[in-house]
Amino acid sequence: MVRIVLILAVIGLFFTALGGSAMAEENEFTGEEAVIKQTFEALISWALEKDTVLALNSVAQDEDFFYFSPDNASTISGFEMFKKFMFETFMGDNFKALWYKTKEVGINISKSGDVAWYHCLLDDVGLWNGQEAGWHDVRWTGVLEKRDGKWVVVQMHFSFALEQMRPKPAEEKTEGKTEGEG
Repeated sequence: MVRIVLILAVIGLFFTALGGSAMAEENEFTGEEAVIKQTFEALISWALEKDTVLALNSVAQDEDFFYFSPDNASTISGFEMFKKFMFETFMGDNFKALWYKTKEVGINISKSGDVAWYHCLLDDVGLWNGQEAGWHDVRWTGVLEKRDGKWVVVQMHFSFALEQMRPKPAEEKTEGKTEGEG
């Protein structure tokens, strides 16, 4: 048992020594990583109170901003397109955000300190026309750039694992069988 603990400690020290990458549970990030996490999470959390200023100030406000969605209809290129999509899709009475959670968050900062990238799993749940809908365990990645001392998202991408896209196999029919029959 002591040997296993020692091996795990050495592995932990090895990954810590590699640097440049941070992966922590919620609220464990500090410094730049905490600011970066807060910045990209603003692109989900804004919807809870429909705080459009928060969302718009979290992205590059130019043509550099790009957002790849799981569906082609929601892919966005440029700030103006993002703003239009946000207002047309989420600001009506038919949408209400309920909650979100990021999991398995990883954050990396470039050696120059002005570019960062992240990855996580996201649960994002709301109401669409009164019906609960949302994403569970969607993969969310993105890139931020530090501009004039402030982190902004310049690119993000949502996708689902292939396993989530496959239909679940139909359950075997057991009708008319008695115990022990095959």
